Amino acid sequence: MFGTICRAALVALCGLTAAPLCASAVLQCVPYARVVSGVEIRGDALSWWDQADGQYKRGHRPKKGAVLAFRPNGPMLLGHVAVVSKVVDDRRVLIRHANWSVPGAIEEDVPVVDVSADGDWSEVRVWHSPSGQMGARTNPTYGFIYPVKAKLHDFTPDATLGSSVRLASAGADSWDGPIVPKARIERAVVPVAARAPAEALHARGRALMAKVDRKGTPKLKADPFVVEYADANIDAGPSERTLSAIIADVKREAVMN
Repeated sequence: MFGTICRAALVALCGLTAAPLCASAVLQCVPYARVVSGVEIRGDALSWWDQADGQYKRGHRPKKGAVLAFRPNGPMLLGHVAVVSKVVDDRRVLIRHANWSVPGAIEEDVPVVDVSADGDWSEVRVWHSPSGQMGARTNPTYGFIYPVKAKLHDFTPDATLGSSVRLASAGADSWDGPIVPKARIERAVVPVAARAPAEALHARGRALMAKVDRKGTPKLKADPFVVEYADANIDAGPSERTLSAIIADVKREAVMN
């Protein structure tokens, strides 16, 4: 859309397939969201929802300038925060966030779709810039934190916050077909060399997805455990491995355990 590692390892994966780097080395989602939204909360992303109680209004409907707080999920142990830049409709918004698709990368005005059963934004899918499509993983959220004054602030890169790079914006015209109900979503594994330049990531992702049936949801099927295995082991370095190689590793691990 793809991840986060615990603070004890000094690694933060604030995204869906991003390869981890030391927290001090790249821009994290928290300082970026704080500057862009104006919501003055500090600490790990997973703590923002509780910290906002009594300070800011909270809810389950998107509004421009609101912070979408993600729950910890899988390898994303510290949660994630993103800022709504535009409300497209009841189920779709554009967001601005950092350290999701690529370590330290800033993604501006990229799509997020609500795939929750009740339409309450409790589960979403997030745009993955390197592959140029919606991420395969479903991400649980707490909801939206509303600033006192809704305004999008410019973010100026600051070396003290870690290195960063801006990826190309996706925009509202990037929606790939109708919203797919949660029950119909199929997972896909797209190997990505996360430390490569942004241009190379885009080219690699699009080349891989050209082999996938683009009618509706991607059809490159994989066991969900394979997806989790790939995310959990991405700290080994840029992923150049094929899906068959990952599956073989999973089978070997199953036999050993």
